Amino acid sequence: MLLAAGIFALGYAAYVVADAKAYQASELRRFEEARQTRALPRAPVPAEDGSIGELEIARLGLATMVVQGDSPAVLRRAVGHLADTALPGEAGNVVLAGHRDTFFRPLKGIRAGDLIVLKTRGGDFEYRVESTSVVAPADVQVLQPTGGRTLTLVTCYPFSYLGSAPDRFIVHARQTGGRTRSRF
Repeated sequence: MLLAAGIFALGYAAYVVADAKAYQASELRRFEEARQTRALPRAPVPAEDGSIGELEIARLGLATMVVQGDSPAVLRRAVGHLADTALPGEAGNVVLAGHRDTFFRPLKGIRAGDLIVLKTRGGDFEYRVESTSVVAPADVQVLQPTGGRTLTLVTCYPFSYLGSAPDRFIVHARQTGGRTRSRF
């Protein structure tokens, strides 16, 4: 029974990883096609599980798709944009959440001054990391609107913790300028 349970657990883990990789590749392909058409100057607010863009932190080797929502199904396959927070390019606080053991694992090496690029159909938005912090899960101040154009990344902490982590790791970044020209 233990052997069967172990095989099942490994099989499920392999399925989750393969599903996330396939989803990321599919969404990236669809996103790049949509950016090339440039049919809309700004994409409408996507529905739950709809693609918003691609998050990239080159120094950390992090590149992942961002989709609307923060449900377990969304966060298993991508980084999620929290509803009721600003969209990229809007004034306010753009809040993105991701799992520490998948897409946001590289955040353990982030530092002040790092460049974050959020690519959308409407253009690329660059943010510069100002600070990081560790907060309790109930501390929702980090989700509140801000003055200016900011980006907040949220993941569980500590990074090496097994199971449900007791804290949240927060990255605070500020947009460095307006919309940049699309690189595609």
